[in-house]
Amino acid sequence: MENKDLPIGFFDSGVGGLSVLRHAREQLPRENFIFYGDNAHAPYGERSIEEIRALSFACCDELFRRGIKALLIACNTATGAAIHAMREKYQIPIISIEPAIKPASESREKGKILVLATPFTINGARYQSLVERVGCAERLIQIPCKGLADLVEKGDFESREIAEYLKRKFEGIEKQKISGIVIGCTHYSFISPLIQRVAQERFEGACTLYDGMYGTVRQLRRILEQRGLLSEKGNASCEILSSGGSSSIALMHKILGA
Repeated sequence: MENKDLPIGFFDSGVGGLSVLRHAREQLPRENFIFYGDNAHAPYGERSIEEIRALSFACCDELFRRGIKALLIACNTATGAAIHAMREKYQIPIISIEPAIKPASESREKGKILVLATPFTINGARYQSLVERVGCAERLIQIPCKGLADLVEKGDFESREIAEYLKRKFEGIEKQKISGIVIGCTHYSFISPLIQRVAQERFEGACTLYDGMYGTVRQLRRILEQRGLLSEKGNASCEILSSGGSSSIALMHKILGA
């Protein structure tokens, strides 16, 4: 099998990366995919950097054993913890995701920018470096969302429990004018419509959503083109793997097909 005919590997700590995968399948309809969700250990956002790296490598090693031509890390937390070490270890293109702070800051809309992400992402060196490069720290309201990925893992993206969680997180900043909301965790992509509705009930401003998955998939396509790795034979098929067993796989198939 030629390298270009191998599938693209996707990895996330749980169901969140399926949001990126779904968009990739729309944009790259001739590619085949293998997705590994580490549901048994989700979420990563409250673990130590050593734990996140060890778990990330275990998952990606499994994808490499099966044969992939490129790897997309569809997890902001794993990207922050392990991307440099992964690029040293694996000799294939590796694409990572990061919060869409730059496009949010470039909007003509006036106001503050909410950043919703895991505690690890917000406190991590990679995220802090991104904020420094973009130069918009004074506009950011950073909200570490401990426990939110756990709620998303249940698979009910319109639950009252999630809505109440968001309302509590927005307490104390209701009078702000919010120009944009950065979705800083792929789990949160599935609840972005709910995030926007709750925000618009409480804030002035456009509350425009900014999600890094769109730029990430564009980068994936660019790299495949540059390396001559775009498939001519695939049909956007997808194999789902999970450390969480059959129940997690069934949930992910349900989400991906929704």
